[in-house]
Amino acid sequence: MSKLALVTGATSGIGRAFAERLADDGHDLVVVGRRRDRLEEFAAAHPDTSVTAVEADLATDEGIDRVAALCASRPLDLLVNNAGVAHYMPLAELPAAKARELVGVKVLAPTLLTRAALPGMLERGRGAVVNVAGMIAFSGPAPHSQMPRRAVYAGALAHLVAMSQTLGAELEGTGVRVEVLCPGVVATEFHERQGLDMSVVPRMSAEDVVTAGLRGLELGEVVCAPGVEDAALLDAVFAADLAAFAGQSPNLAGRYLAA
Repeated sequence: MSKLALVTGATSGIGRAFAERLADDGHDLVVVGRRRDRLEEFAAAHPDTSVTAVEADLATDEGIDRVAALCASRPLDLLVNNAGVAHYMPLAELPAAKARELVGVKVLAPTLLTRAALPGMLERGRGAVVNVAGMIAFSGPAPHSQMPRRAVYAGALAHLVAMSQTLGAELEGTGVRVEVLCPGVVATEFHERQGLDMSVVPRMSAEDVVTAGLRGLELGEVVCAPGVEDAALLDAVFAADLAAFAGQSPNLAGRYLAA
């Protein structure tokens, strides 16, 4: 019996690469995107794969609800929350509509689609969720001279990291896995749609990102960083997080006391 995967943002970039790889691996697919023509083109290019094409805008409640209903009703083995928008700009310059779209696609949609898929996965005792974020999730401490400001985008990706880590603990021992996939700069249409010329910037291929994500699931990684060779760097970040969490006390820290 074929496994079933649902991939959002499947019409280009990392989502398309996931769909291609999963089709090659024998999965049946539900592919979600905003461009009906590309969804139909993908289905036509894979006549030997069962492909359900779903046109939906995950920046809208209607789109989220439609895909969540599929997540709840279909026996998913894998959910890939990949859909994304960039809107790279400082918060003060970010139009409210774009802020709402970004939070809808990268925070609300992955949260609600995962919530819809989990009960069935838990009942079956198997399944996996991959939330596609990015290394910008770790860029908050960077000075302006080092990293352009994109507060909402970075915050949305950081949400996916924290949610996935906490969810991984919730799912321990259930047979259901979760991974947050954090690539760096990837060679896709993503930046070009924002008017950014990234042609001279070294970029990873979407196919390599998918290879890392699927292998990371096999390795049991909750945070998968395809471009970070030294995994100890990530371990150090998470150890520092836990040390700060454990270092709290009900007493006011000395630096806040009057001199």
